[in-house]
Amino acid sequence: MSFRCDLTGKGKQFGNHVSHSQRHVKRTWKPNLQTKTLIIDGQKVKLRLAASTIRTLNKYQKQIEAKELENTKK
Repeated sequence: MSFRCDLTGKGKQFGNHVSHSQRHVKRTWKPNLQTKTLIIDGQKVKLRLAASTIRTLNKYQKQIEAKELENTKK
């Protein structure tokens, strides 16, 4: 299984866990991947997206909808 976001490419990060006694042990940080179904060009597409990517998509979708509402009111 690939720990990589399909849209942004965010993946695993590597580093060291450092204990109180300063011992270094290799460890990884995995992105919070969620399965999301999006409609792209009228077709449903399942993507594995990071939670941060989903939040960003929702933010821009709300901004676009707000601008469309403003344009219809004028």
